[in-house]
Parts: sequence; structure tokens; C-alpha cells
Amino acid sequence: MTATTTGARLDLRLDSRDKARIAKAAALRGMAVSAFVRDAVLREADTAIAAEAFVTLSAHESRHFLAALDEPFRPNDRLRQAMEDAARLAD
Repeated sequence: MTATTTGARLDLRLDSRDKARIAKAAALRGMAVSAFVRDAVLREADTAIAAEAFVTLSAHESRHFLAALDEPFRPNDRLRQAMEDAARLAD
């Protein structure tokens, strides 16, 4: 990753053992501690965001979902009323 400088800051408190561990890992990668921490945190953030973007279904759930997609659309009374109200507003 290319290092960029911005005005945003993120401060955190660590115990000395955690800080030493992070510093050692950064040194092993030939990186500054701040760049190492930024890369690690952004990687974890991307993982957390991606986990929320996808839904994993079991085989049973997949069959049920696909069967529902194959069924014709049948709005319930409340949705039917909302669609009628919307159509009147659009006229």
C-alpha cells in the first residue's frame, strides 16, 4: 500500500507488551509501526464490511429461497393498498 498523509488521526491505548509485539511485527515487515497498524486495521475493516455484504444459506435455505423466487408475485393486502396509494399520488 502507498502511504498517504491526511488530517485524520486515530489514537488507541495499548499495554507495553502489545505495543512491543506490534513494533516487532512491523520491523519484520520493514514497515513503520503506523503504516503496519493502518494496513492491519484497514484489512480487518474490509473483512468486517465484506462479511455484512454477503448472506450464506444452507442447502435447505437455498432451495427454499429459489422456490420462492419461482413463485409468482402475490402482494398482500397491505402492499396492494400501498401500491394503489402510490399510483394515485403519481397521477
